[in-house]
Amino acid sequence: MAQQEAAGCQKLQECSQTPVYTRKRGSDILRDPLLNKGLAFTLEERLQLGIHGLLPPCILDQNVQVLQVLKNYDLKKNDLDRYIFLIALQDRNEKLFYRVLTSDIERFMPIVYTPTVGLACQQYGLVFRRPRGLFITIHDRGHIATILKSWPENDVQAIVITDGERILGLGDLGSYGMGIPVGKLALYTACVGMNPQHCLPVMLDVGTDNEELLKDPLYTGLRHTRVRGQAYDDLLDEFMQAVTERYGQKCLIQFEDFANVNAFRLLSKYRNKYCTFNDDIQGTAAVAVAGLLAALRITQNKLSDHKFLFQGAGEAAMGIANLILMAMEKEGTPRQQAVFKVWMVDSKGLIVQGRDNLTKEKLLFAHSHPWLRNLSDAVHCLKPTALIGVSAIGGAFTAQILKEMASFNEQPIIFALSNPTSKAECTAEQCYRLTEGRAIFASGSPFNPVTMEDGRVLYPGQGNNAYVFPGVALGVVACGLRHIDDDVFLIAAEVIVAQVLEEHLAAGRLYPPLNTIRTVSLAVAVKVVEYAFKNGMASLYPEPEDKEMFISSLIYSTDYDEFLIDSYTWPEEASKIQTIKK
Repeated sequence: MAQQEAAGCQKLQECSQTPVYTRKRGSDILRDPLLNKGLAFTLEERLQLGIHGLLPPCILDQNVQVLQVLKNYDLKKNDLDRYIFLIALQDRNEKLFYRVLTSDIERFMPIVYTPTVGLACQQYGLVFRRPRGLFITIHDRGHIATILKSWPENDVQAIVITDGERILGLGDLGSYGMGIPVGKLALYTACVGMNPQHCLPVMLDVGTDNEELLKDPLYTGLRHTRVRGQAYDDLLDEFMQAVTERYGQKCLIQFEDFANVNAFRLLSKYRNKYCTFNDDIQGTAAVAVAGLLAALRITQNKLSDHKFLFQGAGEAAMGIANLILMAMEKEGTPRQQAVFKVWMVDSKGLIVQGRDNLTKEKLLFAHSHPWLRNLSDAVHCLKPTALIGVSAIGGAFTAQILKEMASFNEQPIIFALSNPTSKAECTAEQCYRLTEGRAIFASGSPFNPVTMEDGRVLYPGQGNNAYVFPGVALGVVACGLRHIDDDVFLIAAEVIVAQVLEEHLAAGRLYPPLNTIRTVSLAVAVKVVEYAFKNGMASLYPEPEDKEMFISSLIYSTDYDEFLIDSYTWPEEASKIQTIKK
């Protein structure tokens, strides 16, 4: 019987798109989200798998199950309840979860990711139901390779890791930050179709400096302040090496929501040694530059014709600014000339030469100019054409600032990119109304359309990183790109803006509608693969002739796997199944 079982398992794995652990039977099948189909199991499957009698006799196909989920979803009273409901579905029936998400991505993305995921992270002690991913602590040094072996999947191709120190614009949430890797990887599958079994969320718990969490009896993380310095670096080094040894050099590692003090140096340290990128620096840069390139189609000029003023000078600001420089150079503007088009205001005022304690990243944009104490003064004095908010200071774009931007710009570019919604520098309605509907607006969080007094309906563009990182990840994994340079993110920005139609621009959109995000992400992945092969950076051989078809063949299907009853049965069930067939 063991030989028969082994042969059957091999046959199933060859015929199914995803691995099916068919040695499980009975209630174990129903408890496994990778195998569970709920009431969609046929009678033959129920008999074969030993679950006949464990389910009501009704058989519902997946489409009916989706309707059932949506009806339950509509009964939830708030977004946090909706988040908990969907995560519970993911824990119970993974294929149905992704079928629901992809049925209306524009509706569900704000629930499984920003802005609701921020609230879910803050309430993680209450939200936590079932572990997803790996929790690695500072006390696990020397044993990370062993912990990785605890993860049941051997073919991990993409990891999202955070240490929880800078979760969105909410600050240090410690272990509660695990909601971010889980949410990001859900979008890997929902937005571009990466197989969720190939994805691993990781929480690197080194403690937290959040006193409220340390005093909270429900807090699930380490109860001490953050460990820093050499011990922290040793932990990261061991993790990166252990991942490479376990899953190979081509395993993608996406850094997410690390504090500024670590984000830049870790990216610099690892980017040419491992297959890695930082989404807050590079992903945010790509989506913001895509929005700026789309805005140029409205203003009918070049990037070098604009003056950019940033509110905030952290990871996002530096990533966006440096990619703007790359894009200007591609237009033909010398780099040194391009640098003088970018200005920044941080918590201590305008960044200028001679200011104390400027980091290496800030020094590049420290110009020879009198110091100004705040954003309002900088707007008044510098008269920028584009204002980009990445400071996580809610309401930083005051009515005075917005009106002044409109006073010396026919079409001011206003990007309020901070997340979650409570941290946005201004709302879409504030921006449109205070600029008389002339502003070119984008935000990090979603905002509802705004109806102007003249009857125009303006649809604010959402500069969501989800337009970038899933497509980049699939492209990188598909061709085995071992090192990811910034050209990849400029390519992603150009692909995104190419998907923006004139009708979108006329309605105020700077990004393609979210319901087209799978098409956009596939286009990004194809361009990344083309770039890798063109520049001799791909490790996949031979080179696929039709790259779009090749990538499409890798996309995860939300359709249920079928159990091959004729090819694989347990002897004690065979007679029952044959009787049913007769």
